[in-house]
Amino acid sequence: MKKKWEYYSCNEEKIEEIQEKFGVTRLLATILVNRGITQEDKIRKFLEPTREDFYDPFLMPDMEIAVNRIIEAMNKKEKIMIYGDYDVDGITSISVLQKFLR
Repeated sequence: MKKKWEYYSCNEEKIEEIQEKFGVTRLLATILVNRGITQEDKIRKFLEPTREDFYDPFLMPDMEIAVNRIIEAMNKKEKIMIYGDYDVDGITSISVLQKFLR
């Protein structure tokens, strides 16, 4: 079975410019260019995000209900089960949540 690799053609000049200006690796500069993150303010926001740069988690459906239930469980000293999947972001989020709750 032969597979054909597909890859982005890159703006080499822009990659080198970002790499030099922001002191990042070639790989990271390439990823930024491939994602269309080439303006200085957007690159800084990507590299150095602040809390204001994240989405409001309460935009998710029923987030307030979930938060209130967790607070209630903590106040009543109930056990809280954390459930997640076994991929990279699942394990990471479980670990962060467990550390926070402790």
